Amino acid sequence: MLKQLIFTAVLFSAITANAYNLKPGFDKDEYYEMIKVNIQHSDSLYNPNLPISDYYKRVYRSEVMGLENRWELWLSEDSTVVVSVRGTVMSSDSWKENFYAAMVPAKGELQVSEDYNFKYDLSDHSRAAVHVGWLIGTAFIVREVQPKLDSLYQLGYKNVLITGHSQGGALATLINAYLMRQQQMGNITDDIVFKTYASAGPKVGNLYFAYSYENLTKGGWAFNVVNTADWVPEGPFSVQTVNDYNLSNPFSNMDEELGSLPFFQRVAAKKIYKDLSKPSLKANKRYQKYLGKMLGIQIKESLEGYEQPEYFDSNNYARVGQQIILYADETYYKIFPEKGVLWNHHRYEAYIYLLTGDLIEMNN
Repeated sequence: MLKQLIFTAVLFSAITANAYNLKPGFDKDEYYEMIKVNIQHSDSLYNPNLPISDYYKRVYRSEVMGLENRWELWLSEDSTVVVSVRGTVMSSDSWKENFYAAMVPAKGELQVSEDYNFKYDLSDHSRAAVHVGWLIGTAFIVREVQPKLDSLYQLGYKNVLITGHSQGGALATLINAYLMRQQQMGNITDDIVFKTYASAGPKVGNLYFAYSYENLTKGGWAFNVVNTADWVPEGPFSVQTVNDYNLSNPFSNMDEELGSLPFFQRVAAKKIYKDLSKPSLKANKRYQKYLGKMLGIQIKESLEGYEQPEYFDSNNYARVGQQIILYADETYYKIFPEKGVLWNHHRYEAYIYLLTGDLIEMNN
């Protein structure tokens, strides 16, 4: 109760008459402030030379929840709200969340713990699917975020930035999809404006989720900023099978398509087709087995009451959201070499250099 009173008092004191309205489109300075906010998820920076935001002030930090997830609430003097989501931390549960990479439908229910059945809707496309591990993180975070945003709205806050780096970027995208779909369905007032800056975010769903998310956020309201040298946005493992195409495709009726060929040509063509299509179908089954069912058993050990869902029969991950490319050129590689440090290209220092040209001294 005391925490809530302090929280409410801070919110009231932060309100000003000079409200700022978020604008569509990528804003380099706006994104840079999001980097500065995301940096501060650690109480002590791994590099004290990294910049700290003076524009936004943190007013709330959640407890650790789910699979080592945490989020923070920041406010600016112009009444902009920032929901900042922490990325991967060095714990087995946090990494389980990343590697639990089977897909589930983008609309449904997920029993994430004994007392929490998460009913979610992230897309209006019937074939959209998302990463189940990051959906679990989303479930725990939105349970807190949505009531906080409702309280803030009552105090006059209508502009919401959602952000996160790495795993935090993946969760920021899914959280944004959840909140905007809630808004479409009338569960969140339509005069709240959501804008999202995922940073170094990996792929969170299949092509149909990407289509629907980009339609939902069209006009410049959701971005994923990517260093082209960074390996994290290239994951998770992805495989496309003949079943991942739109329904009207030549592979859906292959027997009929080949039926008009002479016998020996038909036999040869069917063998070639099976030789080409079988490996990806087998790979898809393996991914579902190891990154779905087997990892799901470990998730149950971490989340009491978790129930494995029925997985979506695909592993065709695609880039989601409007991509802002920070291009790593020859000069960049001289400063951030390929060899030596696994996370070299994923670090904030690399993203800041490509964004601004500022070279921050490393603290290895």
